[in-house]
Amino acid sequence: VIIVINGPRFYRPMIFLPLAYAVIITATDLLRFSSFSAISRGILPGMLNGFLSPVLTIGLLPVFESIFGITTNITLLELSDLNHPLLRDLAIKAPGTYNHSIIVGSLAEAAAEAIGANSLLARVGSYYHDIGKMEKPEYFVENQLKGKNPHDKLSPSMSSLILASHIKEGCELADRYKLPRVIKDIIRQHHGRTVMSYFYHRAQERGDKEEVKTDRFQYPGPRPQTKEAAIVMLADSVEAATRSLPQKTSSRIKETIKEVVQSKLSQSELDESDLTLRDLNKISESFLPILLGIFHVRVEYPKGQTDADSLPKKR
Repeated sequence: VIIVINGPRFYRPMIFLPLAYAVIITATDLLRFSSFSAISRGILPGMLNGFLSPVLTIGLLPVFESIFGITTNITLLELSDLNHPLLRDLAIKAPGTYNHSIIVGSLAEAAAEAIGANSLLARVGSYYHDIGKMEKPEYFVENQLKGKNPHDKLSPSMSSLILASHIKEGCELADRYKLPRVIKDIIRQHHGRTVMSYFYHRAQERGDKEEVKTDRFQYPGPRPQTKEAAIVMLADSVEAATRSLPQKTSSRIKETIKEVVQSKLSQSELDESDLTLRDLNKISESFLPILLGIFHVRVEYPKGQTDADSLPKKR
């Protein structure tokens, strides 16, 4: 991903560059004792050059992105618009997945900022990481109505195939809407080679354990190849695990974050992402305040103490 100046910082040069050209040309010509007519003839091309340079830059960016296979943060900013057709469809067809993706985006952005990774890419990648769930939204827990789970009528192996298919379907949607390769990579990698343990254990309980192969219950992969993809994987798992907690206390949320990170480490899911243990500690710390805010968890005080006890006492 190539980072370029965007927003007001991009349009500001369109104003100040022409003025700077005018001042420099005027000062140089005055030192040469040039006539005012000569100065005015030099100022106009200079100011025009200062104005057109950033205009041509922004106009040619899509061409350069296509030729060289790069993605600038201007493109990422466009994709971060929640009115993008894909995100609008996701909100309508799979509202639970949409809300999940927005929260994952907040978690991933904070984590990326904490370790110096590309926070914009992490956030935008999070928005699109589950777009494949639009094809069969009712098979994913965040979209299910209470008491209605279509997996109850399916075999564990069929359920695992349906869950894994959202990766392939997400990549197909990414191609159809011409999403950048970096976003498609996050879609492909955000589950890595994780085993769908719930259905794997159900299959073991229902049949001969020797015939239940782990790879039949694994996501297709590959494992995350970048820090941003690994962050989305962790944010995705942490949000889902935290949402399922019966009691969302600060200590339990903190413990859940730790469990998720340890689980991904033990399964070697983060080995190819270049994340260090220091990075993982910072990522875990960045997740906690966001989750506490989302779930409105009050600070846990020592036994027998209330929040009123922390207020200054009147003298």
